[in-house]
Amino acid sequence: MEQIPIALEEIFPQWEKLTPRQQQLVRAQTHSRRFARGQILHQGHNDCSGLLLVRDGQLRVFIESSGGKEVTLYRLFSWDICLFSASCIMKNISFELHVQAERDSDVFIVPPALYESLMKESLPVADYTSQLMASRFSDVMWTMEQILFTSFDSRLSAFLLEQSEIEGSDSLTMTHEEIARHLGSAREVVSRMLKYFSDDGLVQLSRGRVTLLDSKRLRALVQ
Repeated sequence: MEQIPIALEEIFPQWEKLTPRQQQLVRAQTHSRRFARGQILHQGHNDCSGLLLVRDGQLRVFIESSGGKEVTLYRLFSWDICLFSASCIMKNISFELHVQAERDSDVFIVPPALYESLMKESLPVADYTSQLMASRFSDVMWTMEQILFTSFDSRLSAFLLEQSEIEGSDSLTMTHEEIARHLGSAREVVSRMLKYFSDDGLVQLSRGRVTLLDSKRLRALVQ
């Protein structure tokens, strides 16, 4: 993978509160990588990749069932941090989370041993880590609540609107299979609901593409 220039002070948490020695260690041990769209960055709790700092791009954090069904828990964009990819340094926390690049992405990788030592030595870093962990748990719980308590038409509408905002376009280049992986559903269920949306004039369907025609009515479906 291609190396990219280090500019850690841009995004490393609490950089200005680290001592000069700690800053030097971070600069010396952190490396940067470019990941291609679709590439897996982290796979399960046995893969302790380290702290991932997204400089540019888009990552997807998801879980996968034994049968291969996927559910997207949350996404990470430029300036976001993936903490659970370094879950081996957090006692009694074990997640089978996977991280995948949804776009070509430039990512800083902080070795887990280094970040663990920073958490022990630096109160600001430890506090930031606790806050970030709480925020990510909230993201995960919101996703679980949607799966358990929200109708599928509402979830699909919310996803299409979110994807439209991310892409900055009403025309989404996504297959029904890709949408199903995000929502933890079967492709047939997604196709059936999209056909219903299409017949109702909410979207237009073409090969590998979904175009939003009536965002206002889609928003009305979101509970």
